[in-house]
Amino acid sequence: MLAVLSHPTYARLFSAQVVALLGTGLLTIALGLLAYDIAGERAGTVLGLALTIKMVAYVGLSPVANAVVARLNRKHVMIGADLVRACAALSLPFIDSAWQIYLAVFVLQAASATFTPTFQAVIPDVLPEEGDYTRALSLSRLAYDLENIVSPMLAGLLLTVLAADTLFFGTVAGFLISAALVRAAAVPAVRPVKQRPFRERLTRGIRIYLATPRLRGLLALNGTVSAVGAVVLVQSVVIARSAYGGDEQALAVALGAYGMGSMLAALALPRLLERRADRAVMGPAAAVAGLLMVGAGLWVALVGWPAWTVFLTLWFVLGLCLSAVMTPAGRLLRRSAQAEDLPPIFAAQFALSHATWLFAYPVAGLVGSALGVPVVMAGLGAVGLACAFLALRLWPAGQPDHLPHVHAGLSADHPHLADAERVAGGYRHAHPFVIDDMHPEWPRLPR
Repeated sequence: MLAVLSHPTYARLFSAQVVALLGTGLLTIALGLLAYDIAGERAGTVLGLALTIKMVAYVGLSPVANAVVARLNRKHVMIGADLVRACAALSLPFIDSAWQIYLAVFVLQAASATFTPTFQAVIPDVLPEEGDYTRALSLSRLAYDLENIVSPMLAGLLLTVLAADTLFFGTVAGFLISAALVRAAAVPAVRPVKQRPFRERLTRGIRIYLATPRLRGLLALNGTVSAVGAVVLVQSVVIARSAYGGDEQALAVALGAYGMGSMLAALALPRLLERRADRAVMGPAAAVAGLLMVGAGLWVALVGWPAWTVFLTLWFVLGLCLSAVMTPAGRLLRRSAQAEDLPPIFAAQFALSHATWLFAYPVAGLVGSALGVPVVMAGLGAVGLACAFLALRLWPAGQPDHLPHVHAGLSADHPHLADAERVAGGYRHAHPFVIDDMHPEWPRLPR
């Protein structure tokens, strides 16, 4: 897997991602400390609203940002977004009220909603071979999981010798180093693209996404990931502290077990995806995750909490399953759009996937508080299981890469019809099919 880092441009971009993730991890911990300093016992409310603002920024601004920057140099866009994030993080130590936290978080996440889809759309151009791209996706998944482990450790070490405010400066340094690494990378230039009105640029990615069966399936799989993942991320602290009577370290162990499962899946997926189709990996993994969460909720409600080691094993397997769903998503996006449409389709995935989290986070918190953890485990597990089966229905098995279809509106001498045959109603041919200007709808396949 690490062989892909021999590509110098990708190595710099991946390093930028890792450094920025570490900075973001420090920021999460520092925000919690800042919220407590400002709001005391209401810190949870402040942080909850800040996370909601983060998701709203991701969902609402990602397509808008992509439409605005579509014609700009992608390297400059990423560097500019990093600098905005650094400035927003730099303001946090000087904040003394909750509304200022909300404003700073909105600005910071708006910049992230610009940076991340642009970064994701660059990688397929840097690594055109599918095997290399798959390994890059797995490395990216590993980076996210390691950030969840390394950032708290790094924050703990810093807080033993420095004041809490210094965590924000660590975040600033992370974004500045990320910008420098992006500047040093040979980011491929944007290919010449057709000039389109702003409204079309705004909606193009979501239109392509929702018109493509495999991506409609991916949206349902995003529902599984958020439903099951929200229980893990929101309720782990309650389970570790209340159900098992553990301390702060117990929470770290629980989330560590989940992260270890996710990392194991990321390590195994490149070889697995050489032998198995994406659907054959992602669909069953989502179904298992939903089924396990439903079963665990029912077991706890009827029998009680299992042994601590059994619970950690459950969290480990859930991490493995959800990573097996999330990691290959970039492969589906890459093969579902022309090169010029990769930025808007990555922006659509960024917005739509975070929209499912925007639903799942408050449900996991509010239902868990009102009705108890077993109920929310079984309930959101059932939602995740339903989403997994919906995905398999929306994304039919056995669809060939080369889909036969008929063009009714093109002239006989159009270059696209060089290999087509004349049939009733137009010209028929087959090729790897994506939604674009000449193919606005998915062809109906014979049953």
